[in-house]
Amino acid sequence: GHVPPAFGGPQPPQHTQPTMPIAGAPAQGTDATGGPAAPKQRRVGLGVAAAIVAAALIGGASGAGITALISNDDGVVSNDSAGVESIVVNDPDSVNQITAVAAKASESVVTISVSSGQGAGTGSGIILSDDGYVLTNTHVVTLDGATADPAVKVKTSDGRLFDAELVGTDPLSDLAVIKLADASDLTPLEFADSDNLNVGDTAIAIGAPMGLAGTVTNGIVSALNRSIDVASSAAPTTPDDGGEGDGGQEGSESPFDFWNFEAPEGGEQPQQQQGQISIPVIQTDAAINPGNSGGALLDSEGNLIGVNVAILSAGSAQTEAGNIGVGFAVPSNLAERVAKEIIENGSATHGLLGATVTAAESDAESTTVGALISEVSAGGAAANAGLEAGDVVTEFNGVPITDQTDLTAQVRALPGGAEAELTYLRGGESHTASVTLGTFEG
Repeated sequence: GHVPPAFGGPQPPQHTQPTMPIAGAPAQGTDATGGPAAPKQRRVGLGVAAAIVAAALIGGASGAGITALISNDDGVVSNDSAGVESIVVNDPDSVNQITAVAAKASESVVTISVSSGQGAGTGSGIILSDDGYVLTNTHVVTLDGATADPAVKVKTSDGRLFDAELVGTDPLSDLAVIKLADASDLTPLEFADSDNLNVGDTAIAIGAPMGLAGTVTNGIVSALNRSIDVASSAAPTTPDDGGEGDGGQEGSESPFDFWNFEAPEGGEQPQQQQGQISIPVIQTDAAINPGNSGGALLDSEGNLIGVNVAILSAGSAQTEAGNIGVGFAVPSNLAERVAKEIIENGSATHGLLGATVTAAESDAESTTVGALISEVSAGGAAANAGLEAGDVVTEFNGVPITDQTDLTAQVRALPGGAEAELTYLRGGESHTASVTLGTFEG
């Protein structure tokens, strides 16, 4: 139940050990040790550049919209004749920033395989401590809400295999923590401050798209202060306060969705009730594909800036979506808070404003974007701060608010009981208010 000493802080002196080459996970029951030994590759130990670990995908497809990423076990591209492979550096004299980040961070990224009677899938994870705490997505370890009792296996970049148990999930941020059994000498990833990011900063993804562990892609931070709505079978279907809890209009359909996983052969995919979650995200154009969920988004020093969670897909119900250059990651500051709370308490808390909100631009009389308050819960945080129906929230803790998704995401990113400052319009005049958030109980 303790927070690992290295969690989110400077790394201890790293224990170096030889690594084997990275490749796709071998098919179940096949031998991945055959073939001639690869030539020795020189490792690069530099303080380095941005890396994004790609998000995991559940197989199946959705229409155009946000898609969470978990690879299903069918149709996975892999190289059955190869073992695990380290980042290959053939010419150490011409190493670039991306190579250096990959060489530093790849040993802190793992491949996660999840199975249950409902199906199976793979994703990625981020090492939090040398004794085996690992951060990933809730939709990875629950197969998007299909199971609460998964069988979890983890493969490290140096080829070690571990059983893992679920420590806790947080469906509202789509984050989860697992613990590897009898693990030691792992290398935790250091957290960067995601509040210090700039649009245009380097971003690098490391993960296991389509089962190809150790894949590295690069891009930039494309946008900040972005928020997305995602339909999630693991999330609560209704707020605890009777429908007056920071949500949009009931029955509205989000274009963003997690992928469905593949059911066992001959079986039917179970139908789960779906709730909707609003998440603040970092947008990146680094390639993120099926198999990347739960992986790390890294800065130019090889530190964590985000946990990859979803992509915008132009796919349809008949085609499997893939990267089109619009991916999303949960910011590291939110991920760090949630992971610490899960390790300490088994769960994390989230703020509650106590108001029903919609997009201001949906009101024909509105002259600005923002989150329009349509109803306020008596005795809730919004009411206590003096907010009223008809107010339009335009800023929350310095973050611009363009619609109800932005406001809900920013409120949920804070723990229950947190203090916040918001700006709102009433009668055409701008006002500010201090609010003490309630706690969302899902």
